[in-house]
Amino acid sequence: MSETNTVSPCMTTKELADILRITPNAVRMMRHRGLGPRGFRRGRQVLYRRAVVEEWLAALEAADTLAQRAA
Repeated sequence: MSETNTVSPCMTTKELADILRITPNAVRMMRHRGLGPRGFRRGRQVLYRRAVVEEWLAALEAADTLAQRAA
């Protein structure tokens, strides 16, 4: 039986933290304060859709006026 390396459309808090290079607890605090990407609960776990995370990061980048001046 062969294993396929498919990318899930959702990511965990830890996976999101790895992408953002912050701790999972920092991701939890962002969620608690309403500052992070929209996530949803599946049982005890909080999941984030990759498309939503990408949109959230793009919006942060677009709102960063300092980075826009550097370009």
